[in-house]
Amino acid sequence: MKKSIGIRYIFMGMLFGIVMTKSQAVSWFRIQEMFFFDNFHMYGIIGSAVILGVILVALVKKFGLKDLNGNPIVFSDKDMSIPRYLIGGTIFGLGWALTGACPGPMFTLVGHGALTMLLVIVSALLGTFAYGLLRNKLPH
Repeated sequence: MKKSIGIRYIFMGMLFGIVMTKSQAVSWFRIQEMFFFDNFHMYGIIGSAVILGVILVALVKKFGLKDLNGNPIVFSDKDMSIPRYLIGGTIFGLGWALTGACPGPMFTLVGHGALTMLLVIVSALLGTFAYGLLRNKLPH
């Protein structure tokens, strides 16, 4: 049972990488176009993902779907205060603009042989670790 679940994750990762590649979401030039507002391509991808996410969450809630282990999938309310998301979104966007990749495509780019992305992944992990250490001291 556990082995088949691992294989599912591998195939889902491969599918994700193919979709990222075919949609050109891993292209630095497409990302640059997005940040310069030169092309709608990336906004279309992101918008499609948001719409699909909304539909899937609604279906999970409506049908009470469960995860692979049979546990119910539970959605909890989030604190949507503006400063928190403005600061976090700015940091995320700056990292995205500087590296030319957000977290998903970073791994896809490593698969494409862009080994410099390993430095970006390590930096993202260190930033996440630093946030975890400082979380209680930050204004939320």
